Amino acid sequence: MRELAKSHFKNPAWGYSHCLRDYALARELAAADHVALDDDVLYAAAYLHDMAAFPPWEDVKVDHSDVGARLVDTVLKGTGFPMEKIDAVRGAIRTHMYYRDPVGAEALYLHDADALDWLGAVGVARIMALVDPHGGNPDAPKAVAMLTDNLSKVPARVLSPAGRARVPERKAELEKFLSDLKRETDDLHTL
Repeated sequence: MRELAKSHFKNPAWGYSHCLRDYALARELAAADHVALDDDVLYAAAYLHDMAAFPPWEDVKVDHSDVGARLVDTVLKGTGFPMEKIDAVRGAIRTHMYYRDPVGAEALYLHDADALDWLGAVGVARIMALVDPHGGNPDAPKAVAMLTDNLSKVPARVLSPAGRARVPERKAELEKFLSDLKRETDDLHTL
């Protein structure tokens, strides 16, 4: 799974490094809340949760969470993964986005790790890395709109006690970046 993610998931916002961060942060949050996780489930879900954002699994007509949940068994078969745990992996993948409602410990902590990764300095880095240097989509103003949208929607959707405890710091980092950017660009007019 890790090698698949490392070799195929090439995107600055939801690629391999995002998988690494989500896995580590989900474990940290669960440990802080004294919640035991099934590491088989979390590991598979964390490394494969965005698989449907990449070919050959991508389907632009359907939410990548649903596509990934539907197809994850095709990637896990033959890897030695205990397939009796596939439904838990599907559930965690299906609900990893902040606007979904996770069920189960692995799903909850992956969901919160993924949400927190849209905030703070790493959230800024992820979104700004998507800016098309040739003025295409997204351009810098669109990226700022995405960051502003994340700031308004994501914090309330972090659900675990340990996750909620991390929101203020990451929210403040994102707010400061946006405030500084507005100040340095004449309220975004020279962005």
